[in-house]
Amino acid sequence: MFAPVGTEEIEPRRSFPAVTAVIVAINIIFFLYEIFILLTDGSQGLNSFFNTFGLVPADITSGKSEMLPLYSTFLTSMFIHAGLLHILSNMIFLAVFGDNVEDMLGPIPYMIFYLLCGIIAALAQIAADPGSTIPNVGASGAIAGVLAGYLVLLPTGTVRLFIFFGFFYHITKVPALLFILVWFVIQLFSGVASLGAVAESGGVAYWAHIGGFLAGILLAFLYKTFMRRHLFPLH
Repeated sequence: MFAPVGTEEIEPRRSFPAVTAVIVAINIIFFLYEIFILLTDGSQGLNSFFNTFGLVPADITSGKSEMLPLYSTFLTSMFIHAGLLHILSNMIFLAVFGDNVEDMLGPIPYMIFYLLCGIIAALAQIAADPGSTIPNVGASGAIAGVLAGYLVLLPTGTVRLFIFFGFFYHITKVPALLFILVWFVIQLFSGVASLGAVAESGGVAYWAHIGGFLAGILLAFLYKTFMRRHLFPLH
């Protein structure tokens, strides 16, 4: 098992990652509320919460929903998670990579970048399984975009990995380019394999990861080649 615990860049981060910190805080607050619902209303209440605030592909494709205004779930689904491991892994990745991407883009462009990646990720998952009635929840699609943004904007960075197995642990460094590309290849192969799976089996939304990553590549490339020069110069 392994987890990224930090990154190293040639040029250190220049500002506090306020937007990343706020996004992490909002996700934690929502998760604490989920725990409260589970303790007070049980699993049925929590399932109702997921159906209300999660994004259900079948609702989007049919244009019918008895829950929130239909398209608001593109945003709300990004801030809720299905379990402790789900939110923990997502927030670790966001904290490790998001601060540097925010530093490169600036707070407002970064916030727009993050939300757009999440929305496009949801659209990719809907396209892959349009009839699914399983609520899509989690920030992983948007975070996949953040990984892609890091790859484009800071390709020479290094990732510190905490590797652990039982009582054995070790911290090593790998090129961010290698780490992120291997991660994406795993998502791609898993996404292709999932196309033959039963839609109602649930599981990981690999196509959201793929869609968010490709969106992040495109948006970061556009920023690097045009927006940074003309609209949001580096500070």
